[in-house]
Amino acid sequence: MERSAQKNAVVNLLAMLAVGVAGYAAARHANCLSGQVTSFYMGLGLLVAIISWFQLRLAEREQLEKLEFEELTRTRTGPSLFETGEAELFPARRAREQFERYFVSGFTIVLFVLEAGGAYMLNAWLSKVPPTPMRQPTMAMAFFGLFALVLFLLGKFSATLARLENNALLRPSASFVLLGAYLTFAVGAAIAAGQAGFPRTDFYIARALCILLGVIAAETLIALILEIYRPRVKGQVTRPVYESRLIGLLAQPEGLVTTAAQALDYQFGFKVSETWFYKFLEKAFAKLLLLQLAVLWLSTCVVFVEPGQEALLERFGKPVPGRQVLGPGGHLKFPWPIDRAYLQRTEQVQSFTVGMALEKEKDLPKTVLWTISHGKEDNFIVAGRGLQQAAVTPAERTNAAAPKRSPPVSLLAVNIPVQFQITDLLAWAYSNAAPAKVLENIATREITRYLSSVDLGAVMAHGRWDAAQVLRERIQAAADSRGLGVKVLFVGLDGVHPPVQVAPHYEKVVGAIQQKQAKILAAHADAIKTNALADARGFRLLNEAEAYRLKRELNALAQAALFTNQVPAWKAAPSVYTERKYLETFVRAVSGARKYILLVSNTEDVVQFDLQDKIRPDLLDLTVPQSR
Repeated sequence: MERSAQKNAVVNLLAMLAVGVAGYAAARHANCLSGQVTSFYMGLGLLVAIISWFQLRLAEREQLEKLEFEELTRTRTGPSLFETGEAELFPARRAREQFERYFVSGFTIVLFVLEAGGAYMLNAWLSKVPPTPMRQPTMAMAFFGLFALVLFLLGKFSATLARLENNALLRPSASFVLLGAYLTFAVGAAIAAGQAGFPRTDFYIARALCILLGVIAAETLIALILEIYRPRVKGQVTRPVYESRLIGLLAQPEGLVTTAAQALDYQFGFKVSETWFYKFLEKAFAKLLLLQLAVLWLSTCVVFVEPGQEALLERFGKPVPGRQVLGPGGHLKFPWPIDRAYLQRTEQVQSFTVGMALEKEKDLPKTVLWTISHGKEDNFIVAGRGLQQAAVTPAERTNAAAPKRSPPVSLLAVNIPVQFQITDLLAWAYSNAAPAKVLENIATREITRYLSSVDLGAVMAHGRWDAAQVLRERIQAAADSRGLGVKVLFVGLDGVHPPVQVAPHYEKVVGAIQQKQAKILAAHADAIKTNALADARGFRLLNEAEAYRLKRELNALAQAALFTNQVPAWKAAPSVYTERKYLETFVRAVSGARKYILLVSNTEDVVQFDLQDKIRPDLLDLTVPQSR
């Protein structure tokens, strides 16, 4: 029977290889996303089938070795000359044990990495791939239907053979083959749904398969961790750690209880399925499940409304008289589906944006530049009175018969957040089928009407606050006329700028205006500077002239006073006066010259000299040539 198991493992291996390659080619040709994801499952199943087949070969060699040893033991009559150890007697068993201890554990880790990485990469790929129509969907559906039929027959046969022979090594590949059959059938159903008018079904199934792959990866990691702490029982058949119980359950959902019992027995090391509690749970499982469902159904009789919320209570789709609106707190009602409560946050400030559509709220940049697109923007028509006045020529002002010009208009991109609060929950819920959409349409209509009647410069400059107040009043009046039961709290004009296509030209105009203003201010500054310098120069010249006048007057007075004092001195001692004046003049004349004093032999008079050498600085300013 081991030979048949090996053959079946080889057939499973070849089937998954063929279906994986052919399925990927068909899915790639037909632009089928779920088919390409299913091919990744086939690749994982191919790896598992290869390891399972190799383990089956090792198990067969071990069994043959055991039979040979039993035959030798039975025919041997006496003791052998040399005693041999158990490892030398059973090399095939030792090879299998080492393979399971090292290679299988390493392969399981690699399998976990492939599953987790595949789930992440496929999910990222699905987020970026654009929606494209399928090509030749009928042919692709036929191919995947054929794949599902072949894999189902092979997988069912392998699973039955593994169950009858109690072969744990054949189960992993059989489970993957059955899972591949179900997945290829789901791919065919997705293609059929796309033909029936549901084109996004293929994408949703592909996304669900990515999530399933992530769950399988988590189960593989948990199995690796639990394998470390699993008690080892001698003689117990080891379950392959790479075998996924989740895949086995998906492939054979009818064996749910059996699979759970086997998992508990294998994990705890004893027959948990033979304990009284498990037997009681197995007998009373249906009753316990019904009891739990009943308790869950009765729990719908209680509804809790949180602070800041209100609830609409309906009975068979109609408001309950006297209890249409439930306030914060706990309330009793009839169970579902008789009574239903719909919670609404009436005190929460809700908002929407007119003029800009963002895929995500975080996509809005912190700095909004005119020349860079930051979302899908709507352009609004704005009047341009200033442009109209500038466009009229002087000849047209004097000529009454001049042709009429069409009034100039401009396009403006605005980001207008509107914040509101629900004040009448009944009116909000029952006056309109989609009240939020109605309010947004009202806001868009009023904004369009207002912007078409105001000036472009006023909206982009000083008139934003007034425009926001007028828009809030108009939107509130329109919402009241429709009976929406809301209060408009805030309307703001944010991110007002011309369209991105004309923003560079608009910036040039604004830059020219700013340069003009800058030059005017610079001219004013130059005028102020020139006048101030002229005044300062005139003031300085006047002060210098006044100082020169005073100097001349004082010099004249000093000369007169000096002459008056010199006359009596000359009269008193003419010779002394003359010598003194001569010496004073001599000192002033030779003050800058170097003097040499020559003394004759004189023993009577004592002359004291200050021999400090004071040389003029200009005599020492000599340039010393550099030595070579």
